[in-house]
Amino acid sequence: MNIAFIPLRCGSKSIPFKNIKEFCGEPLVYWNLKAIEESKYIDKVYVATDCQEVIQTVENFNFKKVIIYLREAKNAQDTSATEDVMLEFLNKHKQKDDDYFLLVQATSPITQSYDFDNAITQLKSSKKDSLLTVVEEKRFFWEKDGTSINYDYKNRPRRQDFEGFYLENGAFYINKVKNILKDKNRLSGDIDLYIMNDYTSIEIDEPLDWHIAEAYMKEHILKNENQNKKKIKLFLSDVDGTLTDAGMYYDMNGNELKKFNTHDGKGFELLRKKGIKTGLITSENTKIVENRAKKLKVDYLYQGVEHMSKLEVAQQICKKENITLNEVAYIGDDINCKELLENVGISACPANAISQIKELQSIIILSKNGGNGAVREFIDFLIR
Repeated sequence: MNIAFIPLRCGSKSIPFKNIKEFCGEPLVYWNLKAIEESKYIDKVYVATDCQEVIQTVENFNFKKVIIYLREAKNAQDTSATEDVMLEFLNKHKQKDDDYFLLVQATSPITQSYDFDNAITQLKSSKKDSLLTVVEEKRFFWEKDGTSINYDYKNRPRRQDFEGFYLENGAFYINKVKNILKDKNRLSGDIDLYIMNDYTSIEIDEPLDWHIAEAYMKEHILKNENQNKKKIKLFLSDVDGTLTDAGMYYDMNGNELKKFNTHDGKGFELLRKKGIKTGLITSENTKIVENRAKKLKVDYLYQGVEHMSKLEVAQQICKKENITLNEVAYIGDDINCKELLENVGISACPANAISQIKELQSIIILSKNGGNGAVREFIDFLIR
C-alpha cells in the first residue's frame, strides 16, 4: 500500500490559516489533495491536523481517499518537527514495513498527480531506499568570505554548459515505513532524486511567495487544464524523437531500425475508442514508419514532408475532417515541429525535446522522454 501524509497546523505566523487560505480559487491544501485523489498509485492520504477549521474545509472536498488524523497537541507546536508527527502517526496506525509513506507539503501546491505516480515508479525501479523531489539549479554560489562554492571563477562556464546541481524543493518525500521507524527521518539510506520542473521550486512561506506561486500555478497548470477542456477531434504526432527515442539503429547489413514503445501504441487504441482521429507526420520516408502506422491503425500518415510544412499538412487534414486547428492536439520535439505546435489547440513535447520547443508558450512539457511513453502520457492527459 502507498499512503500519503499531509501535516497541517492551525497556526502560521507569516500567513494566518495559510493551509486553508484561498489559492487560485480553492483552499491551498485542496491542490495537493486533488492531485493525490487523481493519483493511480496512492491508496490513502492522511491529513494530520489539530485544527477544526482545517477538518471542516477538508471534509467539504468529499475526496474518497482522504482520512483525517487528529495529531497530538505536543506535536503541533511551532517548535515541533515534522518527523515527530510522522512517528506519532506510524506508532498509532500500524502499517506494513514495506508500505511506501509519502510526506507531502501543502506549501507546494503545484505538484501534479503524475509527479506522485512517476516518483513512486522511479523509486521502485531504482531499488533505492528513499526519494526526495528536486529541481535543477544552474546558479553560482559563494561563501561569505568570498570563496566560490560550486564553480571555478577563473574558468567561468557558460550557463548552458554548466552542469549545476539539484535543489531540494520540498514538494514531497517517499520512504518505507520500516525505514522511518528505524531512522526516525523522512529520508534513509540510498537516496533517489525525482526531478521536477523549475517553477516548482517555490515554497509558500511568506506573502510574496504566495503571489509568485499563484502566478506559476495559473501559467503552468491552470492554463493547461483550461486547454484540456477544448474538444479535441484529431490527434497528431511526430515520429522520430517522439514515438521513438531519436536513436539511429542499424543491423549488421546496414538496415535501419527504430525503437517504439508499446504503451504509446495502446494510447492510439484509447483514442480510437473515444472517437478521436489520429495521424503521424514525419519528415522521413521509411517502410518502418509505414508498418508502425498500420499497426497503430492511424487515420492519416504523411511521410517525407519536405515540400510543405507540418502545419500545412495539418491544415489539409483539418479541411478533410471539417475541423479547425483549435480542435487538434499535437506532440513534437524538434524545430520542424515548432510552427505546428504554436498553432494547434493543445501542444506537448517530450521531456528531452530541444530547448526551443520547451520554451514555447503554453506547451505541455511531459515527464517522459520520446520513445519512453511520452506520447501515452500526453494521450492520458487528453482523455483523463
